[in-house]
This record gives sequence, structure tokens and C-alpha cells, in this order.
Amino acid sequence: MNPSLSVEQLIERALELAENGRGKTQPNPVVGALVVKEGAVVGEGWHERAGGPHAEIVALEQAGERARGAMMIVTLEPCCFTGLTGPCCERIIEAGIARVVVAAEDPNPKVSGRGLSRLREASLTVEQAEGELAFRARRQNEAWRTWIAAGRPFVTYKVAATLDGRVTLPGSRWLSGEASRRLVHELRAGSDAVAVGMGTVLADSPRLDARDVGAERQPRRLAFGKGPLPEESELELRSGPIAEELAALAREGVQSLLLEGGPTLATAFVEAGLVDKLLMFVTPYLAGAGPKLFGDLTRPLELSRVSTERIGEDVLIGAYIHEP
Repeated sequence: MNPSLSVEQLIERALELAENGRGKTQPNPVVGALVVKEGAVVGEGWHERAGGPHAEIVALEQAGERARGAMMIVTLEPCCFTGLTGPCCERIIEAGIARVVVAAEDPNPKVSGRGLSRLREASLTVEQAEGELAFRARRQNEAWRTWIAAGRPFVTYKVAATLDGRVTLPGSRWLSGEASRRLVHELRAGSDAVAVGMGTVLADSPRLDARDVGAERQPRRLAFGKGPLPEESELELRSGPIAEELAALAREGVQSLLLEGGPTLATAFVEAGLVDKLLMFVTPYLAGAGPKLFGDLTRPLELSRVSTERIGEDVLIGAYIHEP
């Protein structure tokens, strides 16, 4: 790599490396790391699979003796405990790394900050990214961060709506365009579970699978509400209190949930404080009537990190209720 790269550019490279592990590391996060000496990258790596070496170890092994006195860039705070692998902090110290730049702290309340403290105790210079880069590092593992810190899946509410805020269009099966519908299948493929409410089950008999996007695995497909499910439904009924069901799903390894239900279920999730992210496909229609995005909320909610993107003839608005 270019020896004149700034620390910010090196973090960008580490984030890029981390993505190589996407879909292969669960239940672990994706992590990337670099070893840099005298302005040149002498080692790089990423966490490839659960149980395999962490990104820091891969980068250190590639660097070899050149790691002594070098700087390490890592997208997530190095671990300081023994799990399926040994503690990365000790290997970093033993390798002689002099400076560590961490993009995001470990959110696990049991270990958060301990890795950074251990490195400082060993007289390493430790720095943390700030601003947009730090947010991007947290966002890269947003589902894992919520799962490990809150004991529930990260919940994204996906909805299509007309310009006047209606979620149905009289006389039309589809509200969003073809490009938006394809993106929804990609979102499903990237989620551990997809869910709707019983009203949607009875009205639409949704399949909730990821189709025509080369999905390597299918998400769990759930229906929240009181049963029974129609005989032909292949969905999994979750009929307990929402918070309890999410905690149970987390214990079963579900880190991300894509919520596709109607306004009744969405309102219940939002009122319970259990929606983290909104994805709204705004379509070029005025429906004039029909159900709205949400029912009445008991309080206003401030959204953050609002973004817009053109998807075919639709506009996708993304925003966070709870940032990772």
C-alpha cells in the first residue's frame, strides 16, 4: 500500500479488510487489522471465521519481526480474555507493538475498555478513532453490538410508504418498485431473522424468504402475535411478549431482525423501545387513504444519521432511533 497513507486512510483499509469476514464469523464480529512500520503496511488480516485466529493475530504473523516498534490499526478493541482463542492484547504486547489505534471499543459490558487498559498498562500508546470513522466502525458490527450489549437482536424496521405516508395503495399489489423489492430480498439475506405480525400473515400470506439474490442461507421467518397460523404458513409463531421473545431469539443466536410487519406491530416495537433503525422506501404515489406508517405514539422520537438514496423510482430514507 501507499506508504504516505494517513491514519484515517489506514482505518478505512482496516474496515475494508474486516468486510472479508462478513457472513462467516458469527457469533463473532467482523474485524480488520493492519501493522504499519515506518509508513508502510507490513502486515494485514481479518477475522475469517469463528474459532479461527483474530484479525490482530493474522496481521502480526504476517508482519513477523517487523512488528517490533510498529503501529497497529484495528477496527475493534483487542480482546484481553481467553475464549476460543487466546487474548490478543498479550500477543500485541509480546510482538513489541508500540502504538495501537482502535476504531471502536468493545461494547460488551463485561469487558469494554479492559483491552485498552491492558495495553496502556504495558506502556503502549493507545488512541481511539473519533467522529465519522468511529461511527462507521460501530455500524459495521451494529447487530453484534446490540446483541452482545443488550441481549437482544438489532431490529431494523423496513417499510414502503407513499408520499402521504400510507402503506397500501388501492388497486395495487406492490407499493415499491422492482429495484426496491430486490434490495429487500438482499436485506433479508443479510438478516438472521425476518418478521411480520399476524395481520400481515392473514392478509398477505408472506413467504419472507430471500429470493433471486444468491442468498447463501435463508433467515428464520417469524410471525409475532397470537396464533394459530394458517395451515399453509411456513412461518414460526412467536406469541409471547415482544421483549421476552427478542431475548429468547438472542439466546438462540439471532443477532439481527428485519421487521416487515404492518403499522400495528411496528408501533408496538417502537413503543417498547425495540426498533433501532428505520428503512423507509418512499414511493411516487399519493394514496389518499389507508393505514399509516405507525399508529399513535405516546411520545415523539428523534432520529439520527438520516440518509437518503435513490432506488429506482423510489427514495430510500434511512435513520437510527438507537445508534450502534
